[in-house]
Amino acid sequence: MSRLISFEGGDGSGKSTQLKLLADYLSSRGRACVCTREPGGTNLGKLIRKVLLEVGDEKISSQAEIFLYLADRAQHVQQIIQPALASGKIVLCDRFTDSTLAYQGYGRGADLRVLRQMNLIASGGIVPDLTLLLNCPVELGLSRTAQRMEEQRAMQSREDRFEREQVEFHERVRQGFQELARAEPERIHVLDASRSIREVHEQIKEIVERKLTGH
Repeated sequence: MSRLISFEGGDGSGKSTQLKLLADYLSSRGRACVCTREPGGTNLGKLIRKVLLEVGDEKISSQAEIFLYLADRAQHVQQIIQPALASGKIVLCDRFTDSTLAYQGYGRGADLRVLRQMNLIASGGIVPDLTLLLNCPVELGLSRTAQRMEEQRAMQSREDRFEREQVEFHERVRQGFQELARAEPERIHVLDASRSIREVHEQIKEIVERKLTGH
């Protein structure tokens, strides 16, 4: 039975929306679940998220960025994920170890072998039972992000550091996610995130039910 389900994808792919819809569906079926995210799933994580995403024009070195994400993950796994799994709950996580490989590895050019080792330490060896990769063209994702940012600006939100990256960076990230999916097709399921929210949700429900029941 799948207990840790991660949602992955580029900016504007609809991860958060689909995670909430799946949580509502699972709850309606009597399955207890915990919704969380990286970075920011713990109180410490919220502070790290603020550093990572709201530094404005200040440059964060690639190495510092990696360690900040890993620190967030280590705390997150120990405080949220491990206890939830131990209690028999399903954990739905918005981003996990694959994002580190895609963004810091394929996107930034960090050594993938080293990142995998660091992921292993930070996650305590925990690997998602199922990963739902929402894949859509970079241009579409960024246009969705731009619309969201306009709404956030009205609320004085500044979570925009990655959104300001060049298109080429996001293309590398997308290609990275696709390579990861090709390497682990049993775990990582690729969904066409350019389809409607309802269509993607229905496909996710089918995949998750199949995994949960072992059929």
